Amino acid sequence: MRGLDGKVAIVTGGARGMGRAIAERLIEEGVRVVVADLRDEEATKVTASLGGRALPHHLDVTDPGGWAVTVTAAVEEWGRLDILVNNAGICLRTPLADDDPTTSASAYAQVVAVNQTGPFLGIQAVVPAMSRSGGGSIVNISSMDGFVGVPGISAYISSKFAMRGLTKVAALELAPHRIRVNSVHPGYIDTPMLSEAGLDAASLDRCAQQIPLGRVGSVSDIAAAVAFLASDDSAYCSGTELLVDGALLAGRRLAGEGLH
Repeated sequence: MRGLDGKVAIVTGGARGMGRAIAERLIEEGVRVVVADLRDEEATKVTASLGGRALPHHLDVTDPGGWAVTVTAAVEEWGRLDILVNNAGICLRTPLADDDPTTSASAYAQVVAVNQTGPFLGIQAVVPAMSRSGGGSIVNISSMDGFVGVPGISAYISSKFAMRGLTKVAALELAPHRIRVNSVHPGYIDTPMLSEAGLDAASLDRCAQQIPLGRVGSVSDIAAAVAFLASDDSAYCSGTELLVDGALLAGRRLAGEGLH
């Protein structure tokens, strides 16, 4: 893709799943990547497999000081910063009618801190370095659940809706800095997060039956979307919401052929 060779990126949650696939795809396009994650051992293994174009870095996205250190590490290593992918995220159950509201409230705050405050801090942290590089691209990983409600995970849903608003405000505010900001909204993607949520192979097969394109997405589907939004091929895109969901949210499918 145009304009990626020689650029420098930070990818949060880059040690596994979508984050790892995004880091690998950007490196294929000639980008040098800081793999920022809490999982130090996994991040080190990933970067070792990627060679000299990747740098592991410990980052708690809820820590403003950690963000400052990460940005400094990228600039000191490669002299510039052009791309930020806010990918790190968590999902915890936060039912509204919980028998233990204290526990649910604590989980809600934790999810918002990682999924919502983390990207806000990241965007703030990268603006000076990106401006010095002549501009850049920020890609926020939201979810198809940023468009619909799902019972039992109110914090996750709220945080993904918030990502849409944050993206649009950032696109407006950062345009004078020549920084574009867009969001990607994955549907069902085969990642460790789905496995941890209890979705086994049979569950994924059932999900696939509901998806118009007939399959659960892969991490490479998301990586390709991110690479596009990071590249000059999307130079006139900012404030955009890119659904990568196999047409799941396109509308209601009717049984059989024709209209009923």
